[in-house]
Amino acid sequence: MLTLRKAEERGQGNYGWLKTSYSFSFANYYDPQYMGFRALRVINQDWVSGGGGFPTHSHRDMEIVTYILEGALEHKDSMGNTSVILPGEVQRMSAGTGVAHSEFNPSPTESVHLLQIWMLPGQQGLPPSYEQKHYSEAEKRGKLRLIGSSDGREGSVTIHQDLNLYATILHEGDRVVYEIPPNRHAWIQVARGRLILNNLPLKTGDGVACSAPETLTLVGSEEEAEVLLFDLA
Repeated sequence: MLTLRKAEERGQGNYGWLKTSYSFSFANYYDPQYMGFRALRVINQDWVSGGGGFPTHSHRDMEIVTYILEGALEHKDSMGNTSVILPGEVQRMSAGTGVAHSEFNPSPTESVHLLQIWMLPGQQGLPPSYEQKHYSEAEKRGKLRLIGSSDGREGSVTIHQDLNLYATILHEGDRVVYEIPPNRHAWIQVARGRLILNNLPLKTGDGVACSAPETLTLVGSEEEAEVLLFDLA
């Protein structure tokens, strides 16, 4: 019941300052088979060169999560938020009725590696809002750490959608198990490294969809893995 979205089959973009891989249709990449999954609309794996970045642009009615893997990303928005997002930190911005923001790599030489994730909100027309929280490696190592939820429980960021977002870091032999409840769906995204999911080998950039009650078993492989698991309505 697992459907694999191979890393090498994703859409690709190279803009000089930005190299990116699109799990779902985005910008100039369009594939009617990959328009999103449930409330998930965008998973872009971005590498932003030193000094590069996204100039001020606008969004509305979208839940946007930024997950930093390496480097740093500077954020400014029309709500007055100014911050630098570092590895281990999760930024959630609810665009709601409308927000403008910019994102730049403040380092002149080092690139920043991140996942940019967009989700449709459960309700349109919400007031724009912002959160940024840090989750240590210890909280994620060998276990599923809740980092995003509809109610902000357990210190997670609040995402205005019926979902639970988990992160885990797996060394070789580490094992975590997740039961997909009835009438729920799961998407697994490998941010980096390698692991085994229910006997299916996965690598950096791979995504897996599951739309049936099932036990998901994630086992660390020879290369340390960092993985996001989305539990979706």
